[in-house]
Amino acid sequence: MKEMITDKAVGTFGLFNESFPPIMDGVAVAVRNYAYWLYEAGYDTCVVTPRAPDSNDTDPYPVYRYPSIPITMRKPYRLGLPELDPALKSLCQRTRFALVHAHSPFSAGLLAMRVAREQGVPFVATFHSKYRDDFERATRSRRLAELMLKEVIWFYEKADEVWVPQRAVADTLREYGFRGAVEVVDNGNDMASDEPLAPLRQEARRALGRPDGECVLLFVGQHIWEKNPRLVVEALARLKGQPFHMYFVGTGYAADDLRRLVADCGLDGQVTFAGAVTDREVMRRYYAAADLFLFPSLYDNAPLVVREAAALGVPSVMVAGSTAAEILTDGVDGFLVQNTPESLSGEILRLMQHPDLVRQAGDEARRTLARSWRSIVQGEVLDRYLSLIRRKG
Repeated sequence: MKEMITDKAVGTFGLFNESFPPIMDGVAVAVRNYAYWLYEAGYDTCVVTPRAPDSNDTDPYPVYRYPSIPITMRKPYRLGLPELDPALKSLCQRTRFALVHAHSPFSAGLLAMRVAREQGVPFVATFHSKYRDDFERATRSRRLAELMLKEVIWFYEKADEVWVPQRAVADTLREYGFRGAVEVVDNGNDMASDEPLAPLRQEARRALGRPDGECVLLFVGQHIWEKNPRLVVEALARLKGQPFHMYFVGTGYAADDLRRLVADCGLDGQVTFAGAVTDREVMRRYYAAADLFLFPSLYDNAPLVVREAAALGVPSVMVAGSTAAEILTDGVDGFLVQNTPESLSGEILRLMQHPDLVRQAGDEARRTLARSWRSIVQGEVLDRYLSLIRRKG
């Protein structure tokens, strides 16, 4: 491990989460950037996460993986089974943690809680997702979902500090029954830079084969119905024949059905499914080529992808009143629509006809929404960690 700055903290920062590359989602990206920038600041850091097929951990910090099995209803996610790995238990006992930070309340989070209790170190837990929706879909029972939510709230009540990545996310946590203190710690952005966007955009569009004058639309995220991709396809069906091309990046349980919906709407020639993209430079190219980022999710709390798009000067179109859209101001740094195909298609058409509005909103989104992970982690996160360690003694 990298030599520690011992006058600041003694021990290892442990980051625990259910997903980590090659399984990519917003939380996995957050954990990876936490680990990298803490390590770059000179602190011992490790990630603890379930084992995944094709994982090839070449990060400068250690990644400790434990047994897992696939979750058939939520590909590519895994159900972690740390209790089956005595070597992991021994490894955690030998590691002198300064603080543990759980980014999920499931196998990794419960392991983090146990390590914190055994070693008497601070335990931070970040609440990222609307778990009730996941539970209800998996169990098809509101009663079972509520019982599972009680376990989630029990988990967060055990933390020394509970963090959320956006203020409106705290409302979701309160709705679930949590009554403790909540700290807002923003997500960062690994797409942020000061480089001119015009050459990058031109190169990206050329690499994707997109001609001048064509409006490029983008969705990045799990292909699950909760993220509302049906609304995007039904809106685009109303614009069939207009000069646009839509890219869907990601995968999920609804991917095949989404492809069939596109075909049924006669949009095959104007829609491309790019699949899962784990290479961040390739992902950056998709963002850079886009004119508008379509993300009408009613499921997400604080989608990292909206900030990533903003870093490349791409404004988002989101559903008004959704938790995810809290960070946008309509017509200033993004655009808000109603949750209907008519509203979304009308707004896309309006913006296609007024590219100056898109550019202005993209510039403002880049200025206000795209803070780097380095500034978040080495500034705010690290200060909070060290303060908590001092308070814990």
